[in-house]
Amino acid sequence: MAPDLTAQLAELFDSQITFHGFTAYMRDYEVFVFQPVDPNPKYGLIPRHLRFLFRLCPEVHTRSRAAPETWARSVDDALTRTTTVTRDATGYVWGVAGQVAYPGGSLVSPSSRAQQWSDAAGIDFQEVCIEANAHEISIVFSDLVVEEVAAGYTPYRVEAEGVAERYAAASKIPLRPDREEET
Repeated sequence: MAPDLTAQLAELFDSQITFHGFTAYMRDYEVFVFQPVDPNPKYGLIPRHLRFLFRLCPEVHTRSRAAPETWARSVDDALTRTTTVTRDATGYVWGVAGQVAYPGGSLVSPSSRAQQWSDAAGIDFQEVCIEANAHEISIVFSDLVVEEVAAGYTPYRVEAEGVAERYAAASKIPLRPDREEET
Protein backbone atom coordinates (compact mmCIF):
# COMPACT_ATOMS: atom_id res chain seq x y z
CA MET A 1 0.00 0.00 0.00
CA ALA A 2 1.32 3.41 -0.91
CA PRO A 3 2.28 5.31 2.24
CA ASP A 4 0.86 8.52 0.78
CA LEU A 5 -2.71 7.27 0.19
CA THR A 6 -4.19 10.38 1.79
CA ALA A 7 -2.14 12.62 -0.52
CA GLN A 8 -3.18 10.56 -3.54
CA LEU A 9 -6.84 10.84 -2.59
CA ALA A 10 -6.45 14.60 -2.12
CA GLU A 11 -5.79 14.79 -5.89
CA LEU A 12 -9.45 13.86 -6.41
CA PHE A 13 -10.81 16.90 -4.56
CA ASP A 14 -12.80 19.18 -6.87
CA SER A 15 -11.58 17.33 -9.98
CA GLN A 16 -13.94 16.36 -12.77
CA ILE A 17 -14.54 12.57 -12.90
CA THR A 18 -14.81 11.77 -16.60
CA PHE A 19 -14.94 7.96 -16.50
CA HIS A 20 -14.83 5.08 -14.03
CA GLY A 21 -15.06 1.32 -14.41
CA PHE A 22 -13.17 -1.94 -14.32
CA THR A 23 -10.17 -2.32 -16.60
CA ALA A 24 -10.50 -4.50 -19.69
CA TYR A 25 -8.78 -7.35 -17.80
CA MET A 26 -11.37 -6.93 -14.98
CA ARG A 27 -9.05 -7.12 -11.94
CA ASP A 28 -8.44 -3.43 -11.34
CA TYR A 29 -10.74 -0.41 -11.23
CA GLU A 30 -9.98 2.91 -12.92
CA VAL A 31 -11.19 6.41 -12.15
CA PHE A 32 -10.23 9.10 -14.66
CA VAL A 33 -10.32 12.75 -13.66
CA PHE A 34 -9.64 16.09 -15.30
CA GLN A 35 -8.11 18.74 -13.08
CA PRO A 36 -9.19 22.14 -14.45
CA VAL A 37 -6.68 24.17 -12.46
CA ASP A 38 -5.98 27.87 -12.88
CA PRO A 39 -3.60 27.87 -15.88
CA ASN A 40 -1.95 31.12 -14.77
CA PRO A 41 1.79 30.69 -15.52
CA LYS A 42 2.80 32.35 -12.26
CA TYR A 43 1.40 29.35 -10.35
CA GLY A 44 3.06 26.77 -12.60
CA LEU A 45 -0.10 24.65 -12.80
CA ILE A 46 -1.61 23.32 -15.98
CA PRO A 47 -4.85 21.37 -16.50
CA ARG A 48 -4.24 17.63 -16.66
CA HIS A 49 -5.90 14.22 -16.81
CA LEU A 50 -5.12 11.66 -14.11
CA ARG A 51 -5.82 7.95 -13.94
CA PHE A 52 -6.43 6.46 -10.49
CA LEU A 53 -5.77 2.74 -10.82
CA PHE A 54 -7.14 0.83 -7.86
CA ARG A 55 -5.24 -2.47 -8.06
CA LEU A 56 -6.55 -5.88 -6.94
CA CYS A 57 -10.13 -4.73 -6.63
CA PRO A 58 -12.58 -7.43 -5.48
CA GLU A 59 -15.53 -5.16 -4.71
CA VAL A 60 -17.00 -1.88 -6.00
CA HIS A 61 -20.33 -0.30 -5.15
CA THR A 62 -21.72 2.65 -7.08
CA ARG A 63 -24.89 4.50 -6.29
CA SER A 64 -26.44 7.66 -7.58
CA ARG A 65 -26.27 10.80 -5.45
CA ALA A 66 -28.96 12.46 -7.56
CA ALA A 67 -32.21 12.75 -5.63
CA PRO A 68 -35.23 10.73 -6.83
CA GLU A 69 -37.00 13.92 -7.91
CA THR A 70 -33.93 14.84 -9.99
CA TRP A 71 -34.03 11.40 -11.65
CA ALA A 72 -37.73 11.89 -12.38
CA ARG A 73 -36.89 15.11 -14.29
CA SER A 74 -33.79 13.66 -16.01
CA VAL A 75 -35.06 10.84 -18.19
CA ASP A 76 -35.16 12.76 -21.48
CA ASP A 77 -32.39 11.46 -23.76
CA ALA A 78 -31.81 15.06 -24.93
CA LEU A 79 -30.09 15.59 -21.55
CA THR A 80 -27.39 13.10 -22.65
CA ARG A 81 -26.61 15.30 -25.68
CA THR A 82 -26.76 18.65 -23.89
CA THR A 83 -23.22 19.74 -23.05
CA THR A 84 -23.80 22.91 -21.04
CA VAL A 85 -25.66 23.49 -17.80
CA THR A 86 -27.95 26.50 -17.66
CA ARG A 87 -30.54 27.77 -15.21
CA ASP A 88 -33.14 26.65 -17.75
CA ALA A 89 -32.08 22.98 -17.57
CA THR A 90 -35.09 20.84 -16.69
CA GLY A 91 -33.09 17.93 -15.21
CA TYR A 92 -29.62 16.57 -14.64
CA VAL A 93 -27.47 17.40 -17.67
CA TRP A 94 -25.80 14.03 -18.30
CA GLY A 95 -24.15 15.30 -21.49
CA VAL A 96 -21.49 17.28 -19.64
CA ALA A 97 -19.79 13.86 -19.47
CA GLY A 98 -18.32 14.40 -16.05
CA GLN A 99 -19.07 15.01 -12.41
CA VAL A 100 -17.35 17.12 -9.80
CA ALA A 101 -15.56 15.04 -7.17
CA TYR A 102 -16.75 16.93 -4.14
CA PRO A 103 -15.97 16.37 -1.40
CA GLY A 104 -13.74 13.81 -3.18
CA GLY A 105 -12.12 10.64 -1.89
CA SER A 106 -11.62 9.45 1.65
CA LEU A 107 -10.33 6.33 3.33
CA VAL A 108 -13.01 4.23 5.05
CA SER A 109 -11.50 3.18 8.36
CA PRO A 110 -12.33 0.83 9.83
CA SER A 111 -13.80 -1.01 6.85
CA SER A 112 -15.64 -4.27 7.44
CA ARG A 113 -15.63 -4.95 3.68
CA ALA A 114 -11.86 -4.53 3.40
CA GLN A 115 -11.33 -6.62 6.55
CA GLN A 116 -13.50 -9.46 5.23
CA TRP A 117 -11.50 -9.56 2.00
CA SER A 118 -8.17 -9.32 3.85
CA ASP A 119 -9.13 -12.21 6.12
CA ALA A 120 -10.42 -14.37 3.25
CA ALA A 121 -7.64 -13.71 0.71
CA GLY A 122 -4.64 -13.03 2.96
CA ILE A 123 -4.01 -9.72 1.16
CA ASP A 124 -4.05 -6.28 2.77
CA PHE A 125 -7.13 -4.43 1.45
CA GLN A 126 -8.36 -0.88 2.02
CA GLU A 127 -11.66 0.80 1.22
CA VAL A 128 -12.09 4.24 -0.31
CA CYS A 129 -15.29 6.21 -0.78
CA ILE A 130 -15.34 8.75 -3.63
CA GLU A 131 -18.16 11.26 -3.45
CA ALA A 132 -19.08 13.30 -6.49
CA ASN A 133 -22.19 15.20 -7.46
CA ALA A 134 -23.63 12.29 -9.51
CA HIS A 135 -22.20 9.13 -7.89
CA GLU A 136 -20.82 7.74 -4.69
CA ILE A 137 -18.24 5.04 -5.44
CA SER A 138 -16.95 2.65 -2.75
CA ILE A 139 -13.88 0.68 -3.81
CA VAL A 140 -12.14 -2.17 -1.96
CA PHE A 141 -8.59 -2.50 -3.28
CA SER A 142 -5.03 -3.42 -2.36
CA ASP A 143 -2.92 -0.69 -3.98
CA LEU A 144 -3.40 2.67 -5.69
CA VAL A 145 -1.37 4.04 -8.57
CA VAL A 146 -2.01 7.60 -9.78
CA GLU A 147 -0.54 8.67 -13.09
CA GLU A 148 -1.03 11.39 -15.64
CA VAL A 149 -2.53 10.24 -18.94
CA ALA A 150 -2.16 11.86 -22.32
CA ALA A 151 -5.00 12.96 -24.55
CA GLY A 152 -6.23 10.03 -26.62
CA TYR A 153 -5.84 7.39 -23.91
CA THR A 154 -8.64 4.85 -24.29
CA PRO A 155 -9.61 2.57 -21.40
CA TYR A 156 -11.45 0.17 -23.71
CA ARG A 157 -11.70 -0.40 -27.44
CA VAL A 158 -14.15 -2.69 -29.19
CA GLU A 159 -12.28 -5.13 -31.42
CA ALA A 160 -13.54 -7.71 -33.91
CA GLU A 161 -10.79 -10.18 -33.01
CA GLY A 162 -9.55 -9.08 -29.58
CA VAL A 163 -8.55 -11.31 -26.67
CA ALA A 164 -12.05 -11.31 -25.15
CA GLU A 165 -13.66 -12.13 -28.49
CA ARG A 166 -11.26 -15.02 -29.17
CA TYR A 167 -11.74 -16.39 -25.64
CA ALA A 168 -15.53 -16.18 -25.87
CA ALA A 169 -15.60 -17.87 -29.26
CA ALA A 170 -13.30 -20.69 -28.09
CA SER A 171 -15.20 -21.29 -24.86
CA LYS A 172 -18.64 -21.81 -26.41
CA ILE A 173 -20.00 -25.31 -26.20
CA PRO A 174 -21.72 -26.17 -29.48
CA LEU A 175 -25.39 -27.04 -29.23
CA ARG A 176 -26.38 -30.55 -30.20
CA PRO A 177 -27.83 -30.57 -33.73
CA ASP A 178 -31.24 -31.66 -32.40
CA ARG A 179 -31.34 -28.60 -30.05
CA GLU A 180 -30.41 -26.00 -32.69
CA GLU A 181 -33.92 -26.27 -34.17
CA GLU A 182 -35.45 -25.28 -30.80
CA THR A 183 -33.62 -21.95 -30.61
